[in-house]
Amino acid sequence: MNDSALSRRKFLGLAAGAAGAATLAACGTSGPSSSGGGSGSASYWSLSGPPGQPYRQAAIDRFNKANPKSKITATFYQNDDYKQKIKTALGAGQPPTMIWGWGGGGLKDYVAADQVVDLTDWLSQNAAVKDKILPSAFGAATVDGKIYALPVETVQPIVLFYNKKVFDKVGVQPPQTYGDMLDLIPKFNARGIAPFSLAGQSRWTNMMWLEFMLDRNAGSEVFNNVFAGKANAWSDPAVLDMLTKVQDLVKNKAFVKGFESVVADQNADQALLYTGKAAMMLHGSWSYGIQVANGGDFVKSGGLGWMNFPPIDGGKGDPSNTVGNPGQYLSIASKASAAAQETAKKFFSTTLVDDQEKAGWVKSGGVPVLKDSESLYTGDDAQFLKDMSSIASKAKVFAQSWDQALSPTAAETLLDNIAKLFQLQVTPQQWVDNLNGVIGK
Repeated sequence: MNDSALSRRKFLGLAAGAAGAATLAACGTSGPSSSGGGSGSASYWSLSGPPGQPYRQAAIDRFNKANPKSKITATFYQNDDYKQKIKTALGAGQPPTMIWGWGGGGLKDYVAADQVVDLTDWLSQNAAVKDKILPSAFGAATVDGKIYALPVETVQPIVLFYNKKVFDKVGVQPPQTYGDMLDLIPKFNARGIAPFSLAGQSRWTNMMWLEFMLDRNAGSEVFNNVFAGKANAWSDPAVLDMLTKVQDLVKNKAFVKGFESVVADQNADQALLYTGKAAMMLHGSWSYGIQVANGGDFVKSGGLGWMNFPPIDGGKGDPSNTVGNPGQYLSIASKASAAAQETAKKFFSTTLVDDQEKAGWVKSGGVPVLKDSESLYTGDDAQFLKDMSSIASKAKVFAQSWDQALSPTAAETLLDNIAKLFQLQVTPQQWVDNLNGVIGK
């Protein structure tokens, strides 16, 4: 929330491998055709891995079957690889026709460089398309009042997952407050179970802890000031308190031993939870689909629990608030040919808002960004989907993940300092000073 999604996000990903690299090389040397060549053909880059890739590919296959003369070609990459490859392709003027992303700061940079198409008028002329999408999803697609991306796929709040079987084994109850969470740490450690799984090498996973702890402690105003570019916004006392709390968690062995080397793209953090090696995990709602796919009968047997992040005792933040991905986003490259752009818009206005698209994302374990999906929440996944929909709809604030809301420059400094914070390599005050230095950049 990278794939992040995880993430998102996102942040999911099985290896795209050499085939993906070869495709990138081909795109990089094919001139304008990399953004969609003759007959309206178009290209699409996005993230690999479950649960998202199969449903992205299914949408493309569905479109191609209905439109054989204007086909879409897809290439999928791991989260971190994708970020670098799309940046390189845009810089070289050879992007894919459709650019998958998270909106926010990254999209703002695309707009500043005139790399993506303004969709505002097109959406006004196709009001029925816009009306099928949850209104809250358009915030991260909007720059200076204009819409530069179509919200797609799913709404993905970050939630606290827990292993019910482990809780029963230790004889404890799920936490209702942050204080309860702290009380659980020594109890799980005493039984040789990590209190929290964490894929610390991926950095954005660590960030989720800061996002919730700052919000629960101080509300959404502090980060809003950062996003707005207010000088020294990170110097708010609530930030130092949040950072100190995080380092106290590390010192008290809240996270799995060796968390600094655990990688989210390999879903190792998920495995620690469903195999019972860790009791809890703060992660995006997309994790549910991964655990269903990879965890054997763990989810089906009722072993997985979930909740919104609990309130911090004495905190000012509204406990209904959430953070994560209010949607995923598809932009159209301004370098794409007119024919390729039309193919992308047809994809946007037909396949990506049809009933099969909605049903597919529900089947993936996600809450669709498309309206009127509640009737599809049936079967084994019904309760999870209803709960995620409730968290998303009832949140007073549904904040976008920090690394997506900020510019890539500020986000990289943020992620680097978050990693150092968890590894006890910077003090809270040093962290604040470092982040204040990139506000507005």
